[in-house]
Amino acid sequence: MVVKEIRFGPQTDEHDYEFKKKHAIKFLQDGAKLKAYVFFKGRSIIFKEQGQILLLKLAQELEEYGKVEQMPKLEGKRMIMFIAPKKTK
Repeated sequence: MVVKEIRFGPQTDEHDYEFKKKHAIKFLQDGAKLKAYVFFKGRSIIFKEQGQILLLKLAQELEEYGKVEQMPKLEGKRMIMFIAPKKTK
């Protein structure tokens, strides 16, 4: 199984988010697993809630393409979430 990664910052703006979401949709349609994560550098770790909200929003918008395999979980300076593609017909 191929795993593709998409990286966000805790304060990713709307345009960048939409751009990365398009790539995520393409990866899931191609049958690859998606590893989306928010990387916190320096003091940005205080925005943990923003990072979680960002990942949950992504999961909700990708619902028709894949299902969440692992909910957002903080590991060190990264909050990681896995999304598996839905079975293609």
